[in-house]
Amino acid sequence: QDNVVEHISAARGIINFKVNRNSPNIAKKFHAGHLRSTIIGNFIANLKQSLGNDVIRMNYLGDWGMQFGLLGAGFGQFGSPEKLKQNPLQHLFEVYVRVNKEAENNEDMKQAARDFFRQLEQHESHVVSLWQQFRDITVKEYQDIYERLGVHFDVYSGESFHQDQAQEVVQQLQSRGLLKTSEKGTGVVDLSPNRDMTNVCTVLRSDGTTLYITRLVSKNCDRHKMVKTDKSQENHFSQLFQILLAMGHSWADGCRHVSFGLVQGMKTRAGEVVFLEDVLDEARARMLNNMSQSNTTKELENPEDTAEKVGISALIIQDFKGPLQSDYKFNWDRMLQAQGDTGVFLQYTHARLCSLKQTNKGVEAVAFDPSLLSEQTCTAILQHLLRYDEVLYQSAQDLQPKHLVNFLLKLCHLIASAHRELPVKGSPEAVAQARLRLFSGACSVLANGMRILGITPVNKM
Repeated sequence: QDNVVEHISAARGIINFKVNRNSPNIAKKFHAGHLRSTIIGNFIANLKQSLGNDVIRMNYLGDWGMQFGLLGAGFGQFGSPEKLKQNPLQHLFEVYVRVNKEAENNEDMKQAARDFFRQLEQHESHVVSLWQQFRDITVKEYQDIYERLGVHFDVYSGESFHQDQAQEVVQQLQSRGLLKTSEKGTGVVDLSPNRDMTNVCTVLRSDGTTLYITRLVSKNCDRHKMVKTDKSQENHFSQLFQILLAMGHSWADGCRHVSFGLVQGMKTRAGEVVFLEDVLDEARARMLNNMSQSNTTKELENPEDTAEKVGISALIIQDFKGPLQSDYKFNWDRMLQAQGDTGVFLQYTHARLCSLKQTNKGVEAVAFDPSLLSEQTCTAILQHLLRYDEVLYQSAQDLQPKHLVNFLLKLCHLIASAHRELPVKGSPEAVAQARLRLFSGACSVLANGMRILGITPVNKM
């Protein structure tokens, strides 16, 4: 076991292991692998909110558990208060890597980590104080990354919020006869159909400390609806929902786990990507370079900010074009193309529509005659716009952003044709008014759809 492989067991010739990649953990920098879960969660929240649902945006941090026992024990040996002030999260990350390596072959270090975590669960003041300091450092840096992505949360929750209730969950499981003791002395819940211990879920370590899933059960007893992401966690959440149902919580049938695949080949010029901050910086730098070499780029007040927004748009659209469950290969060049089905193309189309409206300001103020929109290109756009509600409904059913992405990309291709075939400037006044009204409506739908996807539309580029 280490910081990646959290739980290992063997039964009937099968080795089972649990990979710990479920949520951002305190005292760890925001990894690029967290990008998908963040933007998918943001999309679902935006979509449900746009359809009138009451949405609570909760970030459930991995801020408790044995990994903190390792960090706490390791900081006493390898930590530096001076380095913690200079670059807080980077130093904690370095300490965590070092202590994990040390613990691989050092039983004393493993025991020190277990002791530290036990003291944390017993609320010993000096240990809790150190934990709080590390958590505050982490949340501050995460908030900076979320702000760049245009993501916000109503609540920063975490395992620590539910560690007291976790013991109550253990008592409930015990009182219902659901808690068993394994040969290793761990507390388990037997989820096998024949109750023959072929499918068990561990909820207590042999020393009585709780695990991630124990605290997750207590969280869901508090919040009766949940959407969670990560394909590698499908079995984990299946067990979670089974435990909730076994405890008599019928609402667990309404819980959903939204799974997604892996991103392959994500690299920066510096090599293998480790931190999400590196990816965002790279996207901004590459987009800024592309804009500086383009003959059509407008003079911008803040080109770095525009490059950041367009770069993030490109990241999101590349991620959302296919089914979430599918793995995909990351490609910087394809992602940042101005032509083709990319986030850059969406932003370029929106900026062009904004420019058209600005250039013809005042033209659409007068009532227009819709019969003047008789061209096939106009009809195609109008018919496509009428599908917007249907696409949102479809996305809400299966929580897949690809429906909305494909709708917006097709809209942009239709708009590109209309720009060539339906000039506003130089047309008779009534015709110009009708066409501008059509372009304005398309611009509004495009902007709304982009915002649901988590993309901030730019007005000039």
